[in-house]
Amino acid sequence: MSRAPVVRCLGRVEYEPTWRAMQDFTAARTPDTPDEIWLLEHPPVFTLGQAGKREHVLADLGIPIVPIDRGGQVTYHGPGQAVVYLLLDLRRRGYGVKELVSRIEQAVIDLLADMGVMAQRREGAPGVYVGEAKIAALGLRIRNGCSYHGLALNVDMDLAPYSAINPCGYAGMAVTQTRNLGIAGGAEKVGEALVEKLVAAL
Repeated sequence: MSRAPVVRCLGRVEYEPTWRAMQDFTAARTPDTPDEIWLLEHPPVFTLGQAGKREHVLADLGIPIVPIDRGGQVTYHGPGQAVVYLLLDLRRRGYGVKELVSRIEQAVIDLLADMGVMAQRREGAPGVYVGEAKIAALGLRIRNGCSYHGLALNVDMDLAPYSAINPCGYAGMAVTQTRNLGIAGGAEKVGEALVEKLVAAL
């Protein structure tokens, strides 16, 4: 049985040093290294996954674009979004990346259900959706059987920068956030509740 992950609440931190810290943590792991979950927010940044195409960035808003090593296309991070990074040894946990994605999505769906909002998956498009609008984006990297990166749940943020991209490579995809669905609480509070669901789901 895997031990519960160590949870670290990092506050608002710059994207690139945090990404490098995830890489370093994963590279230095041993079979005995405890898993960790990092809860944080980022200043405004677009990240471009390994499959990411620059043409999915439609306008220059002066927001940095950082090419990174997770799966997926382009997404936006900004203040008021609960970002959760999952540094897990999947070999030790006994399941692979598809199962991990399913468990992450279910944790978000369960959290929103507790708050009176019905959310769902969408076939072929990882993440969590409320109606036609995406509320949580998901992107992972697996190295030597260990995951990093994770998910971003829109809580109480300026959604305008999404209009400058094709979110996750989908032109015209609508996005929403918990505040717009009548759910109270900022990124920290909602993020802490999300982490509880994730720890239970993993």
